[in-house]
Amino acid sequence: MKPKKISESRTLMTYRVLPQDTNPAGNLHGGVLLKQLDLVAATCAMRHARKPVVTASIDRMNFLRPAYVGELINLHANVNMVGRTSMEIGVRVEAENLLTGEIRHTNSAYLTFVAMGENGKPSPIPPLILETGVDHRRNREAKERRAVRKEERIRETASASQNGGRE
Repeated sequence: MKPKKISESRTLMTYRVLPQDTNPAGNLHGGVLLKQLDLVAATCAMRHARKPVVTASIDRMNFLRPAYVGELINLHANVNMVGRTSMEIGVRVEAENLLTGEIRHTNSAYLTFVAMGENGKPSPIPPLILETGVDHRRNREAKERRAVRKEERIRETASASQNGGRE
């Protein structure tokens, strides 16, 4: 399978925050943002795999600053790391005040996707070509997060088996 450059799948999606998207405080509702986040990350993952993908996990979602009604949300998605059938997508969210031009980093998240074959089973994906120093850093950090997730699954499985499968 021919390796692919990160730049081949990089994805930018914009979303305008409207009144129905906000919570009682007037901020963008977290659930609305999570939906947009999943959409942009899945698009990025499909661009890399050129296959259907499913969301396996959202590793972390950091809410740093609110976004408000009328602002434009820019969601930047990149493939950080690929395995045999799965990949980590990093998403950086920025809010843009369309009246002042101010741009604020509001959120960051890491999502894992699995590519699916025609048989509905996980399917191999192309290796990743790291192009820049930032790409190498993100890849290294993604591998560290993957190792932590694996350790957590092992601990959770051991804990569940000790409790007879009950939590």
